[in-house]
Amino acid sequence: MKKEIYKPQYLVSSKALNLISEIAAAVERYRILLESPGGLRLRKINHIRTLRGTTAIEGNTLTEEQITAILEGKRIAGSKREIAEIKGAHEAYAAIESFDPYSIEDFLKAHGLMTKELLKNPGNFRNCNVGVVDGFGNVVHMAPPYLNVPSLMKGLFEWLTYSEDPILVKSCVFHYELEFIHPFQDGNGRMGRFWQSVLLGSWRREFYGASVENIIWAHQQEYYQAIRTSTSIGECGPFIDFMLDKILRALRAKGEAVFTTEKTTKKTTEKNRDKILAIIKSMPDVTLTELANATGLSVDGVRWNIRKLKNANIIRRVGPDKGGRWEIV
Repeated sequence: MKKEIYKPQYLVSSKALNLISEIAAAVERYRILLESPGGLRLRKINHIRTLRGTTAIEGNTLTEEQITAILEGKRIAGSKREIAEIKGAHEAYAAIESFDPYSIEDFLKAHGLMTKELLKNPGNFRNCNVGVVDGFGNVVHMAPPYLNVPSLMKGLFEWLTYSEDPILVKSCVFHYELEFIHPFQDGNGRMGRFWQSVLLGSWRREFYGASVENIIWAHQQEYYQAIRTSTSIGECGPFIDFMLDKILRALRAKGEAVFTTEKTTKKTTEKNRDKILAIIKSMPDVTLTELANATGLSVDGVRWNIRKLKNANIIRRVGPDKGGRWEIV
């Protein structure tokens, strides 16, 4: 075995082990959804939402409708940079199945696609020192000196190749370590989320059609907090717990939606409400964004159905919009 020159520090908690078991079961239900007649449409919707989610975390303000227009070759009112971010992310995700998750050359190639209209040297490691800043302008930490980046990334890929941990754990650890090393001048967050999807898809193809990135965006503050907490304690166990939870939420919500659809023959509006109720029963703290991802509705469409359910005294909200939960009356 090759000698490791990079050894990530992490502890796999009992919570993480339980989440891994639940994810293995949830991905089977999600597979049924992707193989259903509406599976192709769901993939297209998830692709748009993945692009929106992963760029929105970095401050991109373009909507799903605007992103759809960009991919259709239409002109929109938006900044040149934001449009370039969407186009780059689209090219990378469109080619996601072609990348070898253990190849640093493919990793750099993917970064080249992601940032080809944003950087003068896309697909290359940074040549300057940088600080890591979250989406709210807060400095998370100072990244390692740029001269150390090539050896650190080489070591990280060696660890990724030879580690015997489950891919669910390794993908989370890689994601965190990439953010810590911050190897690029731009695109680090997008590449961390993207390469985790590459790794997960290499394990189960269903993850190529998921939109975990959009769920992360729905929990953006928790995402940065998990990174900060992991950095402060010197090991990324908290980030592993966070990411596994969000992976499960993405799969579970969609699984509940398809299971409910298969069991009902009611008209469309009632089907949507049945889906929403099933998801709320499974995840009382589900967000509007997660409900939209699971049902295929827009956030406004979810909000409209929620209002109807509340007016009918079928559900009620307990606690604040953020941090509260739903109850079925």
